[in-house]
Amino acid sequence: MGLKAVSSAIISFSLLLWLASTAKAQSNGVFDVTKYGGKEDITEALTNAWKDACASTNPSKVLIPSGTYSLRQVTLAGPCKAAIELQVDGILKAPVDPDQFSGGHWVDFSHVDQLTLSGSGTFDGQGNVAWSKSTCSKDKNCEGFPMNIRFDFVTNGLVRDITTRDSKNFHVNVLGCKNLTFQHFTVSAPAESINTDGIHIGRSTGIYIIDTNIGTGDDCISVGDGTEELHVTGVTCGPGHGISVGSLGRYPDEKPVSGIFVKNCTISNTANGAPSKVKISDVSFKNIRGTSATPVVVKLACSSGIPCDKVELADINLAYSGSEGPAKSQCSNVKPVISGIMSASGC
Repeated sequence: MGLKAVSSAIISFSLLLWLASTAKAQSNGVFDVTKYGGKEDITEALTNAWKDACASTNPSKVLIPSGTYSLRQVTLAGPCKAAIELQVDGILKAPVDPDQFSGGHWVDFSHVDQLTLSGSGTFDGQGNVAWSKSTCSKDKNCEGFPMNIRFDFVTNGLVRDITTRDSKNFHVNVLGCKNLTFQHFTVSAPAESINTDGIHIGRSTGIYIIDTNIGTGDDCISVGDGTEELHVTGVTCGPGHGISVGSLGRYPDEKPVSGIFVKNCTISNTANGAPSKVKISDVSFKNIRGTSATPVVVKLACSSGIPCDKVELADINLAYSGSEGPAKSQCSNVKPVISGIMSASGC
């Protein structure tokens, strides 16, 4: 046999081995990380399973079965060749020490179209040590600890039945996304956790948050600049700082916010959000009920130079739970259209 023939035979044999290993690792389009050697620390196994699934020309699923696993910082990037799903049924634990991270995330989904994140599992950020080091309650330019989950430039996505717990920073950050839905999503962190917004959204269009429970130490949902067509329905919020269309104006050239629709939500044990400094229009809060930890149960504050426009409040039944009442609402540089119940005077 000539040298060329021997080389071809070796290449063919290697290809067969690769195909056999890939076939073993996946069955019916399901790529199980435990078949990639993932047992305790699944970082490498998840990365390799994602690469194989992302390269599939048919819809695929990466599976993390029930169990408890360590997971270091990871980016799960596209574009992928077909729809892809990550099903997490286990508990994923982040490194405790925030110094083990480079950049602002623990798990990042980036540039993926037709993404589904599903399962009964939990992303546990183990944030207690980070909170004790945080200076964010006093310093707006504080050190940014890693967020549990980032969605960067994801389109046509669905997140359902997943839990994020005890993030070191924001639980979820949504940036540059389009048509992304959170359904039956759970955010869990103690009231004393610092800078742990549940879901923060910026520069994104068509975001839906449906039938979701968010309890954390900061805003349940915070809306950053450039957000358009945000629909929040059936969300239970508390503890936390409520649903905030604010904390804007910190950076130059921020984009307007428009089309924010919040309805049928329950808010409890919450404080107020921050004022805004960019153009906000077409904002609707309807059928909001619950309790507030501060006497100001509704606070709408826009800058004097850029007032809010087309703001509607309808059937707002929020009660102050303390002894410094009565409850009241405050509106600065905005005149909302009010209809139905308005439990607190003002505005």
